[in-house]
Amino acid sequence: MPDVVFTNVRILDGTGQNNPYTGSVLVRDNRIRQVGRSTAPIAPGNATVIDGAGATLMPGMCEAHTHFSWNDAATLSAIQTMPLEEHVLWCAKVAKRYLQAGFTSCVGAACAKPRLDVVIRNAINAGQIPGPRYLAASQEITVLGALGDETLPHLPFPEFSFGVNISGADEMRKAVRLFLKYGVDSIKLNLSGDNFTPQSPAETTWMLEEEVAAAMREVKIRGKRGVAHARSSESVKQALRHGIELIYHASFVDEEALDMLEAQKDRIFVAPGIAILYAMLHEAEPWGITHAMACDMGYQIEWDAALVSLSKMHKRGIRVLPGGDYGFAFTPHTQNARDLEFFVKYLGFTPMEAIRSTTLYGGQVMMRPDELGLVKEGYLADLLLVDGDPLANLSILRDPKRILAVMKDGVFAKQPEIATRRQWERAA
Repeated sequence: MPDVVFTNVRILDGTGQNNPYTGSVLVRDNRIRQVGRSTAPIAPGNATVIDGAGATLMPGMCEAHTHFSWNDAATLSAIQTMPLEEHVLWCAKVAKRYLQAGFTSCVGAACAKPRLDVVIRNAINAGQIPGPRYLAASQEITVLGALGDETLPHLPFPEFSFGVNISGADEMRKAVRLFLKYGVDSIKLNLSGDNFTPQSPAETTWMLEEEVAAAMREVKIRGKRGVAHARSSESVKQALRHGIELIYHASFVDEEALDMLEAQKDRIFVAPGIAILYAMLHEAEPWGITHAMACDMGYQIEWDAALVSLSKMHKRGIRVLPGGDYGFAFTPHTQNARDLEFFVKYLGFTPMEAIRSTTLYGGQVMMRPDELGLVKEGYLADLLLVDGDPLANLSILRDPKRILAVMKDGVFAKQPEIATRRQWERAA
């Protein structure tokens, strides 16, 4: 592939430490080979030259809680009942949309059918379909009556359930081994309930210690990762006790849980997904959930608790990342960068810290901290060219018109327009 030189760009390097600076970047093969920190352009040689006209060049974003197979429906059952063939096509389409929206890396957080994530990851890696770098997850593993158990008494068929239902350590071990056989990168456990399922509300904790222990033994033997849906304080502690690395939600945490999180802050990540809490309270009425109904379901209580909990985590240096539960009707796919705005508005992040959470921390949660998430020499060339300054207005990161170009692995997934054909905005 030909070399590419980005000139006349404002480089936002993703570290969270350096202010943007004018410079140039040389991409050769699939890596960043040179970063120039002056207005003098890098000698292009035979490279393709992209004149950024003052646009921002930054690392590709990472979504830490991805559900490609959520089909923008309003219920779990509507996601699950999509026929398999259509579901594969849906996932392939959504993967391409994420990449073109600027998400060059995604961490799978559960799929709706056993092998959907694995098939999509493998197809992306083989070059059969476009998509982000992807870590494939299992289905949600749950217990009877908890979040993810969608079976009906008169239709008790496992394939009709959103999650895989287990009871006891032996059934857990069998389910985990099956997903590991399929080749997943992570095993998803639903440790807590969720207000989306009133019979198992968010502050409840469902799995037995021996069930979680059985799962994590198998995970660690295979060198894979355990991830957990954990809204309740007790479920967060349970996740930490058993070596789970990536915790989703963590809305309710007491001081003991905060201390445990801080003690393991160099090992664990939290991806809260607060956008769905906000959406359920304020944006779900077209799908039959009024604000009053959402409050009755417990969402206002959880929203209030989550803002306190996550703000405390951020102050303690715990890595809080964007992402979570996009793919419902009220949180449609590719608006994921909205989390960055919420981090600033509600959790006390600066815009620079919000960018860091999806770039530097993104490379870390993808388990490639030395080659993803920064504009740095030697790193993989996963880059965004953005019309405007994200630090002045984070919302431009969810506006397709402002994502001028997307590069993954040194190849353009979204081609830049020729600079002479349009006038790019320089202000946010």
